[in-house]
Amino acid sequence: MPRRDRPGALAGAAEAGDPVCADDILRNITRPAPRLRPYQRKVVDRINAQLEGGRRRICVVAPTGSGKTIVAAVLIAEAVARSEHVLFVAHRRELIEQTSQKLHAVGVDHGIIQAGYPTRPGASVQVASIQTLHARALRSAKIELPPADLLFVDEAHHVRARTYAGLIEAYPDAVVIGLTATPCRGDGRGLGNIFQALVECPSVAKLTRDGYLVPVRIFAPVRPNLSGIRVERGDYVESQLVTRMNTDRLVGDIIEHWHRLGEGRRTVVFTVNVAHSLHIRNEFRRSGVLAEHIDGGTPIEERKAILAGFAAGNVDVVCNCAVLTEGWDRPEASCLIMARPTKSLGLYRQMVGRILRPAPGKIDAVILDHSGAVFEHGFPDDEVVWTLHKDRRAENPTHAARGHHHAPALTTCPECSAVRLEGWPCILCGWHPIRKPRPVEVADGELGEVGRERAASAPQYGPPERERFHRQLAAIARQRAYKSGWVAHKYREKFGTWPPTRFVEPLEPTPEVRAWVRSRAIAYAKVLGAQR
Repeated sequence: MPRRDRPGALAGAAEAGDPVCADDILRNITRPAPRLRPYQRKVVDRINAQLEGGRRRICVVAPTGSGKTIVAAVLIAEAVARSEHVLFVAHRRELIEQTSQKLHAVGVDHGIIQAGYPTRPGASVQVASIQTLHARALRSAKIELPPADLLFVDEAHHVRARTYAGLIEAYPDAVVIGLTATPCRGDGRGLGNIFQALVECPSVAKLTRDGYLVPVRIFAPVRPNLSGIRVERGDYVESQLVTRMNTDRLVGDIIEHWHRLGEGRRTVVFTVNVAHSLHIRNEFRRSGVLAEHIDGGTPIEERKAILAGFAAGNVDVVCNCAVLTEGWDRPEASCLIMARPTKSLGLYRQMVGRILRPAPGKIDAVILDHSGAVFEHGFPDDEVVWTLHKDRRAENPTHAARGHHHAPALTTCPECSAVRLEGWPCILCGWHPIRKPRPVEVADGELGEVGRERAASAPQYGPPERERFHRQLAAIARQRAYKSGWVAHKYREKFGTWPPTRFVEPLEPTPEVRAWVRSRAIAYAKVLGAQR
């Protein structure tokens, strides 16, 4: 296996050895190439500087949506220009396919080692499934390990698994570059026994401010009761967790609040196990929603068809169990339902990252947190302090300070059930803790937006808004042949008072008003079911 004579040197012509920058490589390839963002260019330079300094195992921390694969593709193009061999390994078929697409985009010829693909052992760059490579080259001798001067490990937070450890040991002279949004084990501890240095991309907050990710609005219930559930290897024991979470009432809450807060958004649901996922999917279907389910046992072609339908807008909701947490890139997804509590900061960050990518017409994303994860781990754009130390854990110092040392804790808005910072106005409805003279009970299970701004931006309902809502209720009643009393009771349910007049001119309902009516119907059906 050839050795890397110039670790970290910028790519140049193979014969001359003259260094050129990554942009030069992108300009000289035959295909139109994606442009490096400014921070991506800096990350490539910092990785090369680490290698020039003698560090040969680098972990690149790249938040979901920051473009870690294109950074890797540029580094691979540099290595090819030096006549080096590269091996890129990942553990999901989707990651293999995405990496192959990015390499094609920068004009890098490569082979794929993955079940279902023809092998090309002569290619100097190989993109491999860790499972396939381990089975064919390490566990048996069906193929030889491909030569590699540069070894990439995607989703490198899994690097301590035996398959990865065995592979890295098989390449003692190779430079190893790990790629991950969450450089920690399941229990939050660092990966310092594998890597020597961290190179971090900009944070989620910075990427959001610069427009590379979309802002997120979070709605969350009161924390679910997880007392007594055992924790093993840094997370809840699944068998105990599912009995607590997979109930008719909690699943009914999910459907009800999605109709009120997430309807019209393509939605991904993270669940505890397969039975939980199927239960949620079935209840979505009962409420008239185009919902599907996938898990690790779903046939590949069926999974592809479901995700293609989601991408095309033919599927509204995809429920999944431990499938879409990594390697799934669908910018159109703009709503996340968290039905799976987790003690793992890394898993939480992986899940919320699925909906942060921008897309045409997408101005924000919505998280409906039925798991209490926001209370456990904080906001998705809180700054996390990552560490390589194998006995220390990643920390969210901002969230850790909430509720201590005069920092406000998360609490619930009594007006709209939004989760807000204690003592601050609610950015969803404008309720102010000082100006509200009377106590208002919190409706059980109601979701509300997790707000952080001190300035209240949403107005209270005034007479014109109430009149329009009244007229839209009248239109729905006429379409469904309901009596006028239904309109009055729904108006009172919304505003707490009877309407000022009995009859109004109907007005075509907006999708938001229809969604609100539907959510109330689901809530009513849930109460009836509980009484039987």
